[in-house]
Amino acid sequence: MVTEVFTLKYCDPHALREEKVEATEVIQFAWEGTVREVDACTECKKEHETRFEPLVDYSRPVKKRRATKKAEPKAAAPEAEPSADEQSAADSDA
Repeated sequence: MVTEVFTLKYCDPHALREEKVEATEVIQFAWEGTVREVDACTECKKEHETRFEPLVDYSRPVKKRRATKKAEPKAAAPEAEPSADEQSAADSDA
């Protein structure tokens, strides 16, 4: 013998008003840092969407940035004449 069990989901917002309306939709909302779901009828779902922005996850994994190549060191500059401070320091040592 095969037994089939049919369960009806009732709209939770209507259940608070002690009304029995069949739920065909699900409302998602955030509560204390977690996403929760409530069974709802189409009427309550539309009302919820007009009041609140629907929860949609637009996040994606963050990619690591490539390391930029450092500029090549400049070619060795020709030796310039010593400055006046270096000249005076060299003279005082002698």
